[in-house]
Parts: sequence; structure tokens; C-alpha cells
Amino acid sequence: MGLTPMMRQYMEIKENYKDCILFFRLGDFYEMFFDDAKIAAAELELVLTARECGLKEKAPMCGIPYHAAKSYIGRMVNKGYKIAICEQLEDPAQSKGIVKRGIIKVITPGTYMDSYFLDENENNYIMCLYINNNEGSNCALCFADISTGEFNCTDTPFNLSVILDEICKFNPREIIIQEDIDSNILQGIVEVFNETFSRVDECYFQKGEEVLREQFKDLNLREYTPEIIKCGGALVKYIKHTQKTNLSHINKFQYYNIVDYLTIDINSKRNLEIVESLRESKKKGSLLGVIDKTNTSMGGRQLRKWIEQPLIDRNKIMERLDSVEEILNNICYHEDLKEALKNIYDIERLAGKISSKSVNAKELNSLKSSIEKIPDIKVILSNFETSLLKNMYKNLDELKDIYMLLDKAILDNPSVSLKEGNLIKEGYDSEIDRLKEAKVKGKDWIASLESSERELTKIKSLKIGYNKVFGYYIEVTKSNLNLVPEHRYIRKQTLSNAERYITPELKEMEDKILGAEEKLIYLEYNAFVEVRDKVEKEVTRIQNSARIISEVDCLTSLARAALENNYCKPEITLSDRVYIEEGRHPVVENMLSTGEFVSNDTDIDTGENQLLLITGPNMAGKSTYMRQVALVTIMAQIGSFVPAKSASISICDKIFTRIGASDDLASGKSTFMVEMWEVSNILKNATNKSLILLDEVGRGTSTYDGLSIAWSVIEYICRESKLRCKTLFATHYHELTKLEGKIKGVKNYCVSVKEVENNIVFLRKIIRGGADQSYGIEVAKLAGLPEEVLKRAREILNSLETEKTEESMEGTNLPKKKKEEKTSSQGEQLKFLDIEKENLINEIRDIDILNMTPMEGFNKLYDIIKKVKSI
Repeated sequence: MGLTPMMRQYMEIKENYKDCILFFRLGDFYEMFFDDAKIAAAELELVLTARECGLKEKAPMCGIPYHAAKSYIGRMVNKGYKIAICEQLEDPAQSKGIVKRGIIKVITPGTYMDSYFLDENENNYIMCLYINNNEGSNCALCFADISTGEFNCTDTPFNLSVILDEICKFNPREIIIQEDIDSNILQGIVEVFNETFSRVDECYFQKGEEVLREQFKDLNLREYTPEIIKCGGALVKYIKHTQKTNLSHINKFQYYNIVDYLTIDINSKRNLEIVESLRESKKKGSLLGVIDKTNTSMGGRQLRKWIEQPLIDRNKIMERLDSVEEILNNICYHEDLKEALKNIYDIERLAGKISSKSVNAKELNSLKSSIEKIPDIKVILSNFETSLLKNMYKNLDELKDIYMLLDKAILDNPSVSLKEGNLIKEGYDSEIDRLKEAKVKGKDWIASLESSERELTKIKSLKIGYNKVFGYYIEVTKSNLNLVPEHRYIRKQTLSNAERYITPELKEMEDKILGAEEKLIYLEYNAFVEVRDKVEKEVTRIQNSARIISEVDCLTSLARAALENNYCKPEITLSDRVYIEEGRHPVVENMLSTGEFVSNDTDIDTGENQLLLITGPNMAGKSTYMRQVALVTIMAQIGSFVPAKSASISICDKIFTRIGASDDLASGKSTFMVEMWEVSNILKNATNKSLILLDEVGRGTSTYDGLSIAWSVIEYICRESKLRCKTLFATHYHELTKLEGKIKGVKNYCVSVKEVENNIVFLRKIIRGGADQSYGIEVAKLAGLPEEVLKRAREILNSLETEKTEESMEGTNLPKKKKEEKTSSQGEQLKFLDIEKENLINEIRDIDILNMTPMEGFNKLYDIIKKVKSI
């Protein structure tokens, strides 16, 4: 017993799309079978049924109406599934045997173009990663957003951390990888990015030159490495394979060099809450949420890109800053720009729809109304003097010819469907005008006939109606059937309360009207396609104008943020010094009432003030202070004004943070292991142009271990000739304050605290000098610990301070509760501990840290840790 012909056709198509859910068109439904049906039924909450398939058991089946498919597809794609759309390629009424079917499109998380399911302020990237294992492990990364036409490429010597940082910038929804990718590399990516991965055969990475030349007409491939050509070619192939069409809006091959932008690694992006908050993973509560005052979707996406890739070229930074300043100083033009931008639709994604031939008439009208505002924007730009704004004015294409075409051709309120007519304006096409007139005259004739038939038959309730099944008809209620002229009326349909008739004259006019309507729909559709194709030829011009408008929107947004939040214009220097006067944390400040945030100064360089060692109690504001220094630096390098009274910022190449940690139980890594991995990564990758924020290094282990590691890290940062970068180092190890004066560049700072009637008040002010006590018990009191616990803690603390036995906390020399005595065995153990500790101190003293790599240093520390634990 074999499969039925229809199911055999299904299986043949499914064989080529095993990684997709196959939406198989059957009449007015898309049907899914077998495992696809089980998955879809569960994910979409559909009823799972069964269908005869020629086998002993029926095939599991579920289905959705084709006219409602868009919402179901969106739900599946957002869950990470790929959908293969299989359509009927011929009219079932005209076919002999099985209707011909084929895949018209594959919709994946990275190739979805329907704006209804896309975040308007975020790109929807698909990425390809290619690693050349034969030539020094070079690799290339390419990112595309087919909804906007962006195509970005870069290459780098293989380094998993660098790859993860780049992926983090673009946050792709789908990642294309080689079939034979190293499992350890894949696991390293999967641990960080739980997105859709698409393995592709080696053939995708072949003939890259040919593929790229076809897509990007004037591309000079000699400028790019073999890895980029293979990676870019594979990505274009995959997009074409899924979309089944040429995408003319993907027309600019944009190469970027990773070192041309400030690198913010994954942990830093998360810890600094650059684009989303840590707690809720939302834009609100992030830096982006504070400075995003954009008025267009394009501007919102562009500003996010600016924040993800801050500049390191001083001239480019100053161009933006000068432009923001000029917009800010011309408040009238600022408001005019804001009003003009409010009326701009998402031109980038409209261009993508035009190119993919999925645009409708209403969307072309959205493009027209957007173009209508471009002259207003250009007039405003003509008033500015900065080089960036003048170039924008010069290069902004008003697209007048496209506006005139759309205004002449498309109705002001057209149908959404392209197969129902009502698309084209009168005067654009004479034949369409003639048919529309005939259609109107025919309907006028119908109305006249209704009036005359009422007169002739004396049936006042007689009416003429229409439906798609029976066409035009004369309807007479049953109470008036005795008045029907049987010799002229031909019965067509019987209803419960009426009869429906036709006449030869009515049928003849129906043929004329319907013939005109059918031809009209055909001609209007063809005219629409003609208009769409004319606009498609100008897609590059449309994209260029969209890009300029998005950048104008970004600059206007930064000016608005500066005005509303009282930011200052930073000075960008080529020195190694960062000086911030009365700096503020942009996000925390935004959540407080005006004037509540306590500002702080910062003065840090690569010389005498290289490492600011910050002590003070928890909750006092150390972490907030460190984060604000990093955020002010990032803001300055994207070309934004900054939250400070004044600021002088030296350009930074990388920002690293080690703030907070949690156990990574899934991969078997403890809090301390995660912390050490992060510190190791920082020491390996930082340069003398970097900014490092380290918070409580060593807290994940015992006191001696933690203190030793923190001390060693400080020495390495300050003494390693290749490093010596600007560092903020917060710690609870007060012993480290002794390093000022012993290690060049270390400067002590602390958070000021005021004691009022045995209570502490955090003043949030960073001042010179080290903290004289930790106030940990007072913080515990604020947190609500029981009084009995606090009382006992004070007893222990007093005893430790009196007996100067703080170093013995890992032993057994903790003071007992009152009225309890020490045993003699404890005394003996103390003598043994003293000898062991002396040996350990001597070993540490003999370590030559300046001639060790970071990993050798950490290995040595692990040996010491083992010895400490054995004491």
C-alpha cells in the first residue's frame, strides 16, 4: 500500500525542506502533515486531525485558512521556526490530475519582511559566519537586513570573544554557519546567543565572486579577503534561496573594520545597560531609552547603530557634536525639523517591499506622503553651517519625479488588495477610464431598471441585488408574488421569504458590467505593477534619501536629549586624560526628580592618575559612579552631549567591565570562575587606550585569595608596559589602599559617609583618600537583618579589630559568643597556622609578577589557593 498521489507530491517537496514547517496549499487552506502538523498544532493551538494518505495509519493533519496565514506565520517565525510556503502553481479547474505545486518562498526569523511582526526601531538581521581553518583561522562575518537592504561585512583573525562581541552589536535573529563548523566554537556561540542556526552545505561558500558581482554590480572584489567573498556570497545565496526573487534594494556592499569603532564587549554592554535594562531587558532604563528622541522608525534604528558602534575618529565625532550644537542653538529650526520628521513613514522598509514586489497601493501612498515632506526638511537644512549638515542638504534628493508619478497614478484611498481594482486614478490610463465609465453607466442602468420595474409591476418592495454566486437578480417578497410578470421574469433562487428572478435584459447588462469589472481589475493591476516597477528602478535614490533623513533624525534626537537633560558639549582630545566636572549617570539621573542626583568629578589618565582605587560601603554609589564614567565616554564618542558641567574626553578604543557575577550552573562555572574568566579576558584584550571598570575583584573566594588576586591584577594593569590603561577599581579590601605611593598611578578615592546618631547616611560623593571602615553592619541594618544577628556581628567585629586577627578569618580563630572559652586545641592550631602563613608570605614575596603573563599569574595564584585551603 503506497502513498496517494497528493501525499507523494507533498513528501517530494518536503524532502528538500526538511528544516522547515511546510505550509501546503490545498484549496482555501494551508495544510500541515505528520510531524509538521504536530508541531504547528501545539504552537498555534490548532485542532490536530488526520487524513487518509495511502498508508495503514492516517497522516496527522492540521490547517489554517490561507487568507489568515500571515498572523500564523508570524507567530511561528517569532518562535524560531522556518516556514516553507507551497502554493498551487496552476488553476485546479484547468489542471489534469494533481495540481502543480511548488515553494514560492521560505520565511525564516532572519528573512521576515512583514512590518507587522518586526520591531520598527530595531533591525532584523540575518548573519553568516565563515571560518577558514586552512589559513591561520581567519574568519568573516556578514550581516544583512533584507527589510531595509543593509549588507555589512567584516573580517578578523579568529578570536571567539571578538566574534561574540560583533554578533552582540547586530543581535541577529538567524545565524548561518558551515555544516562542518567546530562543535566547540558553535557551543561557545550558542551559550551566548540562543537564536536560529542554519547549517548550510559547503557549496554555499563556493563561487562567491560570481554571486556578489551579480548582486552588487560595481563591486571591486580585489579589495576583499577570500573569507569575506565566501561569507558574503553564502549569505546572498541563502537570501535568494529563501526569497525566490531578486532583491534590488540589497545593492550596497558595506565593509567595516572592527578597529574603526569603540569595542564594548558583551558583558560591558549588559552591565552598562546600553540598549536594554538588566532587570527587564527593555529599552526603558537603558542609555538608549534616555537619549532616543527620534521621530521616525529609520532614525530609531540608526541611533541604536550609533550607540552599538561609537566612533574613534575624532574628526567624525566632532562633525556630529558640532551639528548637534548648531541644531540645539537654533531652537526654531529644531522644532521645524521635529514636525517635518513626524510625518515621515518607514521609507527604508517601504523600499524593501517595493524591491521584493510585496508593496501595496496604500504603502505607495505612504511613500508619496513621506516624499512630500522632504522639500520642507531640505529648506530647514539650508540654514545650517556645519559641514555635516551642509552635506546632508546637498545630497538630500527630493525625489520629485517619484512623487509626481505616484500622485498621478495611485488613488488617494485605494484598495489594500491588488486583485480587487480601485487602485488607479482617473486620467492615468484612458482604457481604465473608459471601463470605469462603462461600469458606472451599467450600475446607473441597474438603478434605473429597479425604478422602472417597480413602476411596471406595482411592487414597491422590489429590489435589484448582486452576489458572486448568482450575479444580479430581482428580488420579490412572497406577499407580492402574484404581481410577478411570469412571461418576463425567470426564477433563479427561492428563499424562505422571497423569490429571486432574472430577465434577459438584466443578464445582458450583467455580462457587460462584469466583463468590464474583470477587465478593469486586470488593467488596474497591470498599471499598478508598471508604476511599482518604475519606482523600483529608483530604489537606490530612495534609500540614500532615507539614510540622510535617519541621520538628521538622530542629530535632532541628540539635540533634544541635550536640551531636556541639561547636557554639555564635551571636548574630544587626543591626550590620555578624561576629565569630567560634575558628571552624572544619565539613566539613574533620569529616574530621579530634578536635582536629586549627586554629581561627581572624575580625573583619570595613563600617568599619575591611572587607576582610581575606590573604597566605601556597599550601596554607597561606587558602581553607579564607575558606570557613569563609561557612559559619559560612550555618549561623547557617538557624538552626543554628556551629563556634566564640563567634560574633556580622550578617545577610547575598548571598554571592559567586571561588575557583578552569578553562577553559570548550566556550564558548571561558579561565580568565582566566571569572575576570573572575565578578568582574564580583560587583561588579554585591553590596550593602553582602553577603559576598564573592575568592581570587587576577588570577592567570589576567600579573603586571602581575593586580596591576593586583586592586588596582583592592580600591579599588572599599572606595571605592564603594553597595558597601563585608565582603570576604575572598586574594592572592599581596605588593605589595597596602601598601594598608593608604592605603585605608580594608583590613587585612592572613597565614597563619603556621614554618621548621624549611630546611623549612616550615604552622601554619594567621591572624595580623595581611602575609606577608614566598611560600614557593612550598618548596611545590613538598613537591609533589615534581625537585631540579634547585628548585635552578634558587632561583637565579632570588635573582637577581630581588638585582637588584630582579621587575617585569620579562614582559620578557626573567630571569637566565641560571650561566656564561651577557647580550647587548647585552637591555640595549637594557631601556632601551626602562623608557620604555614609565614611560608606562604615568603612564597608570594618571591613571585616576579612583571615577568609573568596573566594566565601564568592566575595559575600561580591557583597553586597558592590550594596551599591556603590545605592549611
